[in-house]
Amino acid sequence: MKAQVGDELVVKGLHVGDQDRKGVIVEVRGAQGGPPYLVRWSDGHESSFYPSAGTVAEHIPLPASRPPRMPSPSSRR
Repeated sequence: MKAQVGDELVVKGLHVGDQDRKGVIVEVRGAQGGPPYLVRWSDGHESSFYPSAGTVAEHIPLPASRPPRMPSPSSRR
């Protein structure tokens, strides 16, 4: 698995009724985007993490910054 800071992780529950674990990668400690990852989990704790078969990583792109919107000349009365 290759990942980067800011990617969201979901670790699927192993048994029926198990909750999925969700977290965000805050540091990549392996070479070229590989594990281990420092993950901040949804419950607030952080841990070093090596992904397993039930792990999905999703890159969430940051919104593109836009220049401030300027009012049109006709709206400045």
